[in-house]
Amino acid sequence: MRTFNYTIKDELGIHARPAGMLAKTAKTLDSEITITKGEKTVGAGKLMALMGLGVKCGDTIVVTISGGDEETSEKTMKDFLEANL
Repeated sequence: MRTFNYTIKDELGIHARPAGMLAKTAKTLDSEITITKGEKTVGAGKLMALMGLGVKCGDTIVVTISGGDEETSEKTMKDFLEANL
């Protein structure tokens, strides 16, 4: 299992468009990806759950990758977050 923190830089936080892109990206990976904000943890492939986290600009999320090719999945998720959020 791999875990990393990421602070959201997008001024709108995780809103519909990037949440959709994030879910789509997570579904292509062979690892299970979860996103945690505070006490809530959701599967990264679930659009409505991601939006339900209410992640705003400046919030820090915890991304957990387990199973499959964790190293590649972690790099893919980090690259996605840097480019889009």
